[in-house]
Amino acid sequence: MSKKVINQNTNYDSELLNSIGSDFIFDESPINRLRNAASNLKKGNYIDGTDKEKELNELKLEINSIIDCDLKDNSKKIVLGDGNINSPVMLVGEAPGIEEDSAGLTFLGEVGDLLKKMLNAINIKKENIYSTYAVNFRPPEDRKPTPKEIKRYSHFLQKQISIVKPKLIILMGSAAMESLTGLNSKISIERGKWKEVIVQNTTYNIIITFNPSYLLRVPENKKHSWEDLKKIKKKIIDLKLNI
Repeated sequence: MSKKVINQNTNYDSELLNSIGSDFIFDESPINRLRNAASNLKKGNYIDGTDKEKELNELKLEINSIIDCDLKDNSKKIVLGDGNINSPVMLVGEAPGIEEDSAGLTFLGEVGDLLKKMLNAINIKKENIYSTYAVNFRPPEDRKPTPKEIKRYSHFLQKQISIVKPKLIILMGSAAMESLTGLNSKISIERGKWKEVIVQNTTYNIIITFNPSYLLRVPENKKHSWEDLKKIKKKIIDLKLNI
């Protein structure tokens, strides 16, 4: 995998919220939700008929077959991903927590509630995008994945991206950022900037922002996430994506 960074200075200026809590507000016109012909395809299929769902299940088996992994050995379930596998938007978090580990699903509990509020603020329902993690098993005591773990699982994340083929990718948290871009700098430096990464000869638009679990601990940074959400909204409109 190689990466190419866009030097993109957006002029998209909007007023900041006077007070930022868990409730985000977006008062511009909603996304055009009219579906094109491709949206009428059977869920889980490529336009050319290749079964995405089958490929994701094969990837899940491949990840579940790894050996000598503390993450896997100390987890209950693998969390590959969920949502709309035909969505143009893919969201990558850091790692499953205790609730996700029990259910095998992404972004549950308080973290999931906040994520839904954030997405709803830009007229997106979580079930209409595809969500996954940088690592697919819960780290013990919910610690941050190590650089070695992130590197090991980045191979699987790239495969997952190549199957889903989103138009843009939202990276939430430093582990997600490092997994796909190789960057290990502070989120506060890299967030809110549109970049490009190349995965298996395909270029993807990405943006880095804070993880919801971090925002629950440091709520004063929700104002920065709101700025990032507005940029994501603008990009969706500019690319004329249907979600």
